[in-house]
Parts: sequence; structure tokens; C-alpha cells
Amino acid sequence: MFKTIEQKFEVSYQYGLHFTENLFGIKNTLFRDVIKAYKNEPVKLLFVIDDGVAEAHPELIQNIKTYCLQYQENLLHTKSMVVQGGEACKNDESQVEAILKAVSEYAICRHSFVVVIGGGAVIDMAGYAAAIAHRGVKLIRIPTTVLSQDDSAVGVKNSVNAFGKKNFIGTFAPPFAIINDTDFLKTLEQRDWISGISEALKVALIKDDVFFEYLEKNAHLLRERNMEAMQYTIYRCAEMHMHHIAQGGDPFESGSSRPLDFGHWAAHKLEYMTNYALRHGEAVAKGIVLDVAYAHLIGLINESDLNRVVQVFQNIGFDLSFPLSSEKEVNELLNGIEEFREHLGGELTITLISDIGVKHDVHEIDRGTMKNALDLVNEISKLKVK
Repeated sequence: MFKTIEQKFEVSYQYGLHFTENLFGIKNTLFRDVIKAYKNEPVKLLFVIDDGVAEAHPELIQNIKTYCLQYQENLLHTKSMVVQGGEACKNDESQVEAILKAVSEYAICRHSFVVVIGGGAVIDMAGYAAAIAHRGVKLIRIPTTVLSQDDSAVGVKNSVNAFGKKNFIGTFAPPFAIINDTDFLKTLEQRDWISGISEALKVALIKDDVFFEYLEKNAHLLRERNMEAMQYTIYRCAEMHMHHIAQGGDPFESGSSRPLDFGHWAAHKLEYMTNYALRHGEAVAKGIVLDVAYAHLIGLINESDLNRVVQVFQNIGFDLSFPLSSEKEVNELLNGIEEFREHLGGELTITLISDIGVKHDVHEIDRGTMKNALDLVNEISKLKVK
């Protein structure tokens, strides 16, 4: 009988998050430098662009072509393809197929790059396509929304939706680089401007009371589109997110605890129930406040801290009410708790807080108390907390 053969190996991942403006301006060499750092020769590039971004920045595709021509000793532009933006792109298999077809048609290999420019949903979808083409072609993410710049694009996950479940199909595949360009934020609708701030509040509530106080103090500036306040918010949120991935001990989420999904069990279910009419960040805001209200009802936090959390969300401009019209819909929302457990695998782990900046994991949720928390949030959302 042969003995069992065992082996163990480690793979090191490293990628940078860069900050700039006017990325494809001729005088800005950052994008060229990122590619050149990989290989100092012409490298094939397939650009995948969110249709909302292409519409808001009609000069973008031509600027990309001109830029690649200027730096042709390193950049070989093959195609700039426009894909459907928003969460709908993650529900449509043809979007992934179109990218895979382009990868094949333009001979994008594992030494080439897919460069995705768009919001979090397009980055998720295009990242998934890149990860399964040739078992993984290199990916550069250029996020264009607050939420994608401070949260979704800085991680290692790629996904599409299936079977009525958000992110059911996906991969863990770190990007080669992420580049945040401030210019893309200037054309965002107000909903998208504030939506991503919910993810900053998320990491502040579970990790950093000082950052929470900053967001609390600057809530009105953020609402009024103050760029300096937003740039710091994005930088600090992304920094904390990336530190958690690197230092949290579970970058590919093999365990059951996922603190960065604070508020997300309800958010993911709400997005599905509203047919994704809610922005992800809007749903996360509701989900966070719901879980904070639950934490208050079970004695983890006091009423004063609950009110502080509610007020900062309201001051930024979030509607915290839940669009549920029947007991059936309430129960459907609460079924999201079990779906979250299935998504995690193993035992249920829901992150709450026991203080501002202090996470507290629980392994069971009392549905009756959560219903009371839902009633409390809907009641509070009608008022302006003092």
C-alpha cells in the first residue's frame, strides 16, 4: 500500500491601490508606469467600460486610444468594449460571455490585462470573467463610484448573481492593481455619491471609533459633495479594508466570521426583494442600522449610541426605512439570515457591535427580536434624531 503524499505551499499576493486624477491625460504616466512595472514591452490591453461611465464621459474611449498610442512602447490597445452597468450586469450571463469572447478574439493571454472601468457591479462581473478566462488573466480595476473606490474594488472578490442570490457564483482573485481617479466621482448622481459612504461607516463602526467621529463630524460636508472630505473618507475606508484582508488571517473567507459583511445579510436580501432598485450602499445603510437596533434591543449597546448611528446616516442623506408592505415580506427578509449562513458555510456568524468601533459576533438571531428591531428602525426613520 502506498503512503499518502502530502504537500504544502504558499502563494504570496501583492497589489497596490493608486490615487490620481485625469488618469488618461497624456501627462499622467501612472497607468503606463503600472504596466511598465510588470513588463517593459508592449502589453495587450482589453478595456471593459461601464455604459454609465461611457455616457457620463463621452471622451473617455478616445482618450484611452490616444493615451495608449502615446505610450505604445508599453501599451497595446486591442479594444474598448462597453458593457451594461449597474447590478443588472451581474444577472445577465451574456455580459460575461461578451468579455470572454473578446478575450478569445483579441488573444488576451495570462500576460495580458483586462482593464475594467466602472462601478462595483461591473468590476465584480468583469473580474469574474477575467478570473475564469485561461484560469485567470491579469486584471486592473479602475473604480468610478464612491462605493467601488472605498470598498468593493479594493478586495479580492469577483462575482455574478444566480438563482436569485447575490454573488452566488464567483472567485477569489486579487487584481494586479487598483487605480482610483477622483475625476470619475464628479459626475455621479447624488444617490451614488452618498451610497458608498455606508461602507465607510461600516468599517468605522466595527474597527475605528476615531474614524466614526470623523464621519459624524463631517456628515454634512460629505452630503454637500465636499471633495476633500470624500477623498479622505475613501482613502481611510480603503486602507482599513485592505489591512483587514492582509492582516485578518482569512483573506479568502474560509472561516465563518466576516466582519466586513456587517449589515449585509439584510442588504443582500433587500436588493433582491426590490429587484435591485436599491443601490447596494443604500441597502447596506438600512442593514447596518437594523443590526445596530438589534444590538441595542439585546443589550449590547445603549440608546445614545444607537441614536448617534442613526443620526450620522440621516445627516449624510440616507433613507433608513424598509420598503416592506406585509408580514410575508418581513418573513422573506428574515429568511436572508439563513441564506447568509448558507453563503458562509458552517455556523451562522453575524457581526454586530458592542460599542462604537468594537465588533461583536453572534451565532444566533432571535427572529422575534429582529422583527422588533425592524419596527424600531421604521419608527426612528420617520423622525430626525436629536
